[in-house]
Amino acid sequence: MIRHLPLAAFVALLAAGPQWLPEFHITLLNYIGLYAIVAIGLVLLTGVGGLTSFGQAAFVGLGAYTTAWLTTQFGYSPWATLLIGLALTGAVAFLLGFITLRMGGHYLPLGTIAWGISLYFLFGNVEFLGGHTGITGIPTVSLLGWELKSGDEFFYLIWLVVLLAILGVRNLLDSRQGRAIRALKGGGVMAEAMGVNTPRTKIVIFLIAALLACLSGWLYAHLQRFVSPTPFGINMGIEYLFMAVVGGIGHVWGAVLGAGLITVLKQWLQDWLPHILGQSGNFEVIVFGIAMVLVLQKARDGLWPVLLRLLPASARQRRLVDAEALPRRSPAAAGSVLLTAEGVTKRFGGLVANNNMSLSVQAGEVMALIGPNGAGKSTMFNCISAVNPASEGKIAFLGESTAKLRSRDIARRGMSRTFQHVRLLGQMSVLENVAIGAHLRGSKGVLAAALRLDRGEENRLLAEAAKQIERVGLKEHMFDAAGSLALGQQRIVEIARALASDPCLLLLDEPAAGLRYQEKQALAELLRKLRGEGMGILLVEHDMDFVMGLADRVVVMEFGEKLAEGEPEAVQRDPKVLEAYLGGVE
Repeated sequence: MIRHLPLAAFVALLAAGPQWLPEFHITLLNYIGLYAIVAIGLVLLTGVGGLTSFGQAAFVGLGAYTTAWLTTQFGYSPWATLLIGLALTGAVAFLLGFITLRMGGHYLPLGTIAWGISLYFLFGNVEFLGGHTGITGIPTVSLLGWELKSGDEFFYLIWLVVLLAILGVRNLLDSRQGRAIRALKGGGVMAEAMGVNTPRTKIVIFLIAALLACLSGWLYAHLQRFVSPTPFGINMGIEYLFMAVVGGIGHVWGAVLGAGLITVLKQWLQDWLPHILGQSGNFEVIVFGIAMVLVLQKARDGLWPVLLRLLPASARQRRLVDAEALPRRSPAAAGSVLLTAEGVTKRFGGLVANNNMSLSVQAGEVMALIGPNGAGKSTMFNCISAVNPASEGKIAFLGESTAKLRSRDIARRGMSRTFQHVRLLGQMSVLENVAIGAHLRGSKGVLAAALRLDRGEENRLLAEAAKQIERVGLKEHMFDAAGSLALGQQRIVEIARALASDPCLLLLDEPAAGLRYQEKQALAELLRKLRGEGMGILLVEHDMDFVMGLADRVVVMEFGEKLAEGEPEAVQRDPKVLEAYLGGVE
């Protein structure tokens, strides 16, 4: 109850604001609210999802111009134009996102700048939209018979939308879908391997950010009752991103802080800089540039995390509730073939990383893939899990060819894996990281998450994650940030994450690296137990004592080719293996 007091106080102050604040301050708060709605979308898109956009002002313009044109030219109800504007913005955002989000690196922000400029000039050069003169005479909005004519009256609607946007986005991030969104920033390879449809997830957060911007534009148009292209240019798109970054790009409340800080600072600078410098001009832009550099230098995560650090530390453990166990897949029959790879070749240009590799893994066995550094073991793993599909050869999982399957498709069929280089989301807790592995065992969508209708499923997913964490011996670290753990413990977290998907085939890439002797013994015991439950395990490892004491069969690789295969004792005596590892039998 106590943790909700700051929010209650904030809402109470907002409710009382129009009763005691001057009209100028109410106007300023209205603009802060409008900007905050857009910045909240950017927190989701850029701060959490890692997709930089400079074009959000164009979506604000779409919402504003849609309602302005339809209400003044055709007499549509403002509420009807809101629905039409959201539908139009959604369609445009889907098209632009489908094209733009395929680009990576610096091409993505450049792409958003391009269509942001294009839409801005569209607003200014289309005659029926009023050109650069704009559209006047936009009607007021009525809410339950209450006509919102003044800024004081509109204030409540704007801030109601802000609070609802915050609530919806926070609910979304605290869910299965939210973990999928957070996984985007950790790289698509890990997310796809856990079953996350990364292209669809990117489109979803792009649409949400665009729709929030459209809603802000609709509110702006009916607050001002006039629109022109100027507020929807690329400079405003950059300013929205500034707000999100300064406030705290990964924090929803940071969007409100950033919007408030930059709006107030901008107003103050516009009033005082001409008096200080003795001449007029856009000098505030220079100050903003300097301030942005300082913020990025001193507080890269924004100002909201700085404020949080000043407050008394509070326990952040989430309460786990008893929940019904998730359904499990039927185990494969002992000895049945789970995976076959025949003649697998992988080329990277002129480099042949794997050449004519073949192996198989059965249910209830541990198959070890060993070899010197650079032998192509991890590349073979990536071919099997479709991270980097093979150039030639055949790979079949559960009797089905994987040639046309993506990583997430293979994960859905029951294959899970860890990585040679640990891929965890360091700022998220161990519990949340492991819960990503159970992504495919849930089905609730974005809307259910935003409306908090997914709690039953969410409790079951978290209970499964907690079960796997306890299974691998990390119960005491369940609520610790994954990035705070030692490297060996992080590898164990990856195993727990893979187990949360309920696989029938487990691919482990150097799981014992960084573990102490007792930890290795505990890991070996866990893998023996999994083998006894009928799970197939394909293992890449350099610790020969660990491998030879655990594996049922061993495949040795050298220079991308199979050098030997057999039971551990036979492989250890093979002259070719001794040559590869020790330089000769003698």
